Amino acid sequence: MQALLEVVLPVFLVIAAGYGAVWKGWFSDAAVDGLITFAQNFAIPCMLFRAIWTLELGDDFNPWLLVSYYTGSATCFTAGLLGARYLFKRDWEDAVTIGFCCLFANTVVIGLALTERAYGSDALQANYVIVALHSPFCYGVGITAMEIVRARSAGISNRALPGKVGRAMFRNAMVIGIGLGMFANLADLSLPTVATDALDMMIRTALPAALFGMGGVLCRYRPRGDGRVIAYICVISLVLHPTITWTLGTITNLSVEALRSAVLTAAMAPGFNVYVFANMYGRARRVAASAVLITTALSIITAWMWLSVLP
Repeated sequence: MQALLEVVLPVFLVIAAGYGAVWKGWFSDAAVDGLITFAQNFAIPCMLFRAIWTLELGDDFNPWLLVSYYTGSATCFTAGLLGARYLFKRDWEDAVTIGFCCLFANTVVIGLALTERAYGSDALQANYVIVALHSPFCYGVGITAMEIVRARSAGISNRALPGKVGRAMFRNAMVIGIGLGMFANLADLSLPTVATDALDMMIRTALPAALFGMGGVLCRYRPRGDGRVIAYICVISLVLHPTITWTLGTITNLSVEALRSAVLTAAMAPGFNVYVFANMYGRARRVAASAVLITTALSIITAWMWLSVLP
C-alpha cells in the first residue's frame, strides 16, 4: 500500500497544484489551454515515439497477452458507449467519449510504476508490449467511432467514411508519433546524441505539463450532475476490465509474469489521454476530467486488492 501511495500521491499533488493555480487566479484559462495543447500535440507524441522506437519484443512473447488485455479493452469501450447512450441518455458523441474513458487505461504513469514497485524492473517486458499498441488501438477505436457518428449526423455517405476516418487518424499528433516510432523501430534507425537529448528534454515535460493542465481543467469543469456516469466509468475501468483480462489470461495459460502485468495494467484508472480525446472533439470534457481524478483515487484501493489476488 505504501508503494502504491508513493506512486499515486505525486500525481495528485501535481493535479492539485494546477487546480489551485487556476482557482486562485495565478494561471489563466488561456494558459491552461496552451499547456494542454503543448502536452497533447508535442510532448506526449515525443514520449510515445521514443517508447515505441526503443521497444524490444522478447523471444518469449505470447500473443495471448494482447488478446487477454485488448478483449477487455474493447468490451469496456462497448459497455461504456452503450451504457452512456441507453442508461444515461447521452447523445452519441458524448457516448463515444464516455466509452473512450472506459477504454483508455493509465498504462504508463501508474501502470509501469506500480508493476515495477510490486515485482521489480525485470517484470516490465509484458507492460511494454501492451503499451506499444495501447495508443494506436485506443485512438483507432475512439476516432473511428467518433467519425462514424459525426458522419452519420452530417449525412456523409458510407463511401466517404474510410477517407474521413483516415484523415482524422493521421492528423492526430499522437498517432503520428506512434507511427514514426514504429517506422524507426522496424528500420532500426539511430539518431545523433544531440537529437536524443533534445527528445528526452521534451519527454520530461510531458506528464508534469499534462497533469498540471488537467488540474486547471478540473477547476473549470467541476462534476455537476455527472455522478452516476462517473460511477459507471469507475466500475468498468477498475473492476470489469481487469476481471476479463484475468479470466482470459488464466484460461490461455499466460505465464505468471505476463498475467500480473496484464491484470495490473487493466486495473489502472483512465489515463490523461481520455481528457485529451474529449478535448479534441469538445465532448464530455467535464466527465472525462472528473473520471480521471476520481478513478485514480479509487485505484489506490482496487489496485491493492488486485495485488492481493494475483499470484
